[in-house]
Amino acid sequence: MLDVSSKGTVPVLQLVDGKIIDESLDVMRWALEQSDPLNLLSQQTLSQSTTLIDINDQQFKPCLDQYKYAVRFPEHSEQVYRDRCLFFLKQLDDLLLENQYLLGINLSLADIAIFPFIRQFASVDRNWFNSTNYINLQDWLQQLLDSELFKSVMIKYIPWLENERQAMDF
Repeated sequence: MLDVSSKGTVPVLQLVDGKIIDESLDVMRWALEQSDPLNLLSQQTLSQSTTLIDINDQQFKPCLDQYKYAVRFPEHSEQVYRDRCLFFLKQLDDLLLENQYLLGINLSLADIAIFPFIRQFASVDRNWFNSTNYINLQDWLQQLLDSELFKSVMIKYIPWLENERQAMDF
């Protein structure tokens, strides 16, 4: 990974022609340009998706990182960092008042791009998240967690243990 991207973070996608794509949204767009069976790059929601994703990436994500890793940021309590995230949760919950997905009745690029970050947020303190008034957001998150799409990409494999392999060789 470090040979193709000095950032040292995932994702990193190296194309056959040698081009490197190392931003999540760029990888998503590239993949959808290859195949977009759910029409996630629809011009109808693309500009709205981009706006929401920008808010997620530029404003929410830094707050989320401080909340998830509050011990690394001793200037404030975990609760302070959590509270700094609430502006975005409220915005998303409001979008979900009358629709199943963030931008309407169909899954959008915004749903797919933002979902992992809301999943991370909720996982820091699931009991707290479930006790909030963000009912629409909770339902949206659970619906995506239960979806066949999510389950198909989150298959858990048994970890490879070198000792077990060596033991089998005897």
